[in-house]
Amino acid sequence: MIALERRSAAAIAAAIRSGQTTALAVAEETLDRIATYDAVQRAVWISRVEPEDLLSAARAIDARIAAGENLPLAGVPFAVKDNIDVAGFETTAACPAFAYLPDASATVVQKLLDAGALCVGKTNLDQFATGLNGTRSPYGVPRNPYNLAYVSGGSSSGSSVVVAAGLVPFALGTDTAGSGRVPAAFQHLIGFKPSKGRWSTSGLIPACRTLDCITVFTDDTTDARLIDHLVAGFDEADPYSKRLADRPVKPRVIGIPRRDQRMWFGDAEAEYLFDRAVEHLGRSARIVEIDLAPLLEAAMLLYSGPWVAERAAAVSDLLATNPTAIDPIVRAVIAEGLNYSAVDAFNGTYRLAALKRHADGLWGKIDLLAFPTAGTTYRVVEMLAAPVALNSNLGRYTNFVNLLDMAAVAVPAGARANGTGFGVTLIGPADTDRALLDVAEAYFAAAKLPFPPPLDLEGKMQTVKLAVVGAHLKDMPLHWQLTSREAKFVGAFETAPTYRLYAMADSVPPKPALVYAKDGAAIAVEVYELDVASFGSFTVDVPAPLAIGTVTLADGSSVKGFVAEPRALTGATDITHLGGWRAFISQQTEIAL
Repeated sequence: MIALERRSAAAIAAAIRSGQTTALAVAEETLDRIATYDAVQRAVWISRVEPEDLLSAARAIDARIAAGENLPLAGVPFAVKDNIDVAGFETTAACPAFAYLPDASATVVQKLLDAGALCVGKTNLDQFATGLNGTRSPYGVPRNPYNLAYVSGGSSSGSSVVVAAGLVPFALGTDTAGSGRVPAAFQHLIGFKPSKGRWSTSGLIPACRTLDCITVFTDDTTDARLIDHLVAGFDEADPYSKRLADRPVKPRVIGIPRRDQRMWFGDAEAEYLFDRAVEHLGRSARIVEIDLAPLLEAAMLLYSGPWVAERAAAVSDLLATNPTAIDPIVRAVIAEGLNYSAVDAFNGTYRLAALKRHADGLWGKIDLLAFPTAGTTYRVVEMLAAPVALNSNLGRYTNFVNLLDMAAVAVPAGARANGTGFGVTLIGPADTDRALLDVAEAYFAAAKLPFPPPLDLEGKMQTVKLAVVGAHLKDMPLHWQLTSREAKFVGAFETAPTYRLYAMADSVPPKPALVYAKDGAAIAVEVYELDVASFGSFTVDVPAPLAIGTVTLADGSSVKGFVAEPRALTGATDITHLGGWRAFISQQTEIAL
């Protein structure tokens, strides 16, 4: 089976231009990669180029190179979200009843083709780009390639997956509320969202025409910078296009959400990874906390305000003539737009102007923002069970950006134990696009992030890490309860210095109680990994007054672990000063001798 490691657009083009390889060889390899990944999931695509057509186009690129042309993207395969026009492909927006065959490619796509890139297909999306999760499509559900149980993020779901899985080096997405950033976070990608008007939106089916941006997913900032260089610029055909500008930013002061306003939705790993990212950013800049409330108010206008009417305007004919052709969740969201009046629209515009004035004032105090891209991620089954509430959670830190005319680049910030990615978004005022990429590169140099985890090609087993502190330690009386469940030893660790350890009275066999305390100390623990079913059966056997909760380790990460109810301390002996249960057992043995 062909390896599906990611590729660099810049490197491929350079190799073809120099004669180290050919566009034909790259096209053949791309077809092999796609065929290999089809066995994992096919729902990432809506339509694809015929293989012989791709090979023919690649031969034409080789001929142009041989004739002396300098093509910046010579032979580089790419994919396009299926709400962006590409000549020769239907545009569906993931709604078959809406599909049409465009006369020409979108301006941005045509610039890429002119630079020598080869479009291999159109990718799946949340229908009409309405959603941040990737499950709202009649063409199937693209899943996170690092853990197939989890959502890819949306609405640019298929575009993000084909880059993360190594099928193409880059893919175009779109972003109105975070659709070009949330999928990047979940899949360890760069999600570059340019300032409004920097890239033409001619040939894009609008979600909210005044807010929409075409975006790109890449593996690194070099490719994001290359694509921006090739496609950015004024387009007379786009009424929202603007003249190109590049505003410098020196990140001396970085704003982050106030701690009491951060929401992680129960995801302790996300909280830990964000804190680590802030530490890295803080090595070269001063970190200040800002009030998130005005930004959240602006975000509310997008789905709980008159901007929903823009979504209704984009598909008003279909909504009026064939509403059942629209996904029920998408239809429910969009149809709300019909309830807003022109008065509501103007009042919303006035309020947004006031909120934008506040947001613009931030740039006099800080140089850029660094926000979690999303506070958590979800399994596909969870999203399908609560599609509106959980989708809303994913947009907490993204929905305001386009409304307030900001530039953004989503960057990886680590992996959860389940393989899914966590990301941070660097946000600046309009036209700071290139400067944000500079900051992203400096962040990567400081953070030294590990490579993304292996792809999940078969559906990985879900596991849980468990910290044990007493009778379940190796060579202790209850350790068999772990070995009988084939628990994998992860390592010996210490807790954060916020716990006290007690020897419970009259416990058979002797067992300790671990209790959170601000005046505590670091306590020795062992961490084991169990599959979810084994963890569940283990938890059932835990007797009161002990329980399984969440334990924070010395490095700030969290795992499941033994904790205790208050009654466990009745008659108990405080042994915190010994640093762990083994030291206590050793002491008791010496006393007995």
